[in-house]
Amino acid sequence: MKRVLIITYYWPPAGGGGVMRWLKMSKYLPEYDWQPVIYTPENPDPSVIDESLLAEVPPEVEVVRRPIWEPYDLFRRLTGKSKESRFKSGYISEASRGSFKERVAVFLRGNLLIPDPRVFWVKPSVRFLRKYLAEHPVDLMISTGPPHSMHLIALKLKRYVKAPWLADFRDPWTGIDFYHRLKLTRLADRIHHRLEKRVLTTADGVTVVTPGMKRSLEALAGRDIHVIYNGFDPEDFEVSENSAEIVKTADTAETASPEAGHFIISHFGAFNRDRNPSALWTALTRLVSEIPLFGEKLKIRLIGQTDETILQQIKDHGLEKQLKLLPHLEHREGLRVVGNSAVLLLPLNDSPNAREILPGKMYEYMALGRPILAIGPTGSDCEEIITQTGTGSYHSFSDVEGIQSALKKEFRRWQKGEAAEPPKEIEKFSRRHLAGEMIRLGTAVEWAK
Repeated sequence: MKRVLIITYYWPPAGGGGVMRWLKMSKYLPEYDWQPVIYTPENPDPSVIDESLLAEVPPEVEVVRRPIWEPYDLFRRLTGKSKESRFKSGYISEASRGSFKERVAVFLRGNLLIPDPRVFWVKPSVRFLRKYLAEHPVDLMISTGPPHSMHLIALKLKRYVKAPWLADFRDPWTGIDFYHRLKLTRLADRIHHRLEKRVLTTADGVTVVTPGMKRSLEALAGRDIHVIYNGFDPEDFEVSENSAEIVKTADTAETASPEAGHFIISHFGAFNRDRNPSALWTALTRLVSEIPLFGEKLKIRLIGQTDETILQQIKDHGLEKQLKLLPHLEHREGLRVVGNSAVLLLPLNDSPNAREILPGKMYEYMALGRPILAIGPTGSDCEEIITQTGTGSYHSFSDVEGIQSALKKEFRRWQKGEAAEPPKEIEKFSRRHLAGEMIRLGTAVEWAK
């Protein structure tokens, strides 16, 4: 069995979207005769903890953990946060508009910690991995970012290691939506761009998660870049891969929910200010006024971190009594809870790069077989996939009428007890299939080397 080193900051018990891609890839790589070797921090400071994901790490996966020092305690002191607090997803976007101390923290993060606060792990990791890989060789090396410091580890290791290197970009680097909020000096901006280009041009292969990212990075790097989508794990659902029929398990049936009998619109995961779907709250207010029964049956269920700006806007629209807030849930429990929703909400960030972003939750939404209500810029990668798979409706940020019409249609269907149309061609987004695509690319890179 060949060995592949995967350099990743996010690994269980870390939770959230950052961990899922390579946790799930690692689960299926052995089926293609590749043994994953995970290199990850021993004491990371992620925004979300999900202990349940530890049970999903296959026993054959080798996990190598090494200590990391991160400056977050200094940032907590500077910004007045408690020692136990975590820097939630979207922190930079919010802090850049926050107090003076928070703005100073963002400036320091962008200009001194390049490319990110995990940069202090690069040198000790290179020292350790040089020795480790001399004693335990691998056939392929993969770095995954963000944080993009993981790519810098692989970049430096490449001088000493014969194995080919695949750089996997789950999100953009200088194209990320909050990049302009880092308050970068010209020098810092040049360093970010120079490092990004070195990674893109030095790696033996580069993968991204969306077609839009592929186009952007190909223009920057002047080379071919490959799309390996995120996806869903069939074992998290009862999915027939031949027909793509979604069969709900008994414990996700509506009868198991205390909210049975309600028209539930759910959002699962971090809900940041930049993805506040203002048009949705307006559309819901109109429907509550137009159809009294809709107001009686409506539940807006938000699971995970939700920005105060969003909560205030919901209250300002008179929807507070329909609102149900739940804390962050373990991954499978979250899927179980959203499984009884009538509509699954998928808002994109209102930012310049939103057209090339595909939220990881989109694939699991598709596998749940519930109608998706997606809101974002027109002409996005998300719009294309939602349309191709027939998994819901997609609307621009200002399309109040379209959102209202789509929700009215789903409410009528829900009243009649009609099932949603089955999704089309989602098998290509199964984690098992995507692991095979990654290995085919890795093998091609290996042979090219």
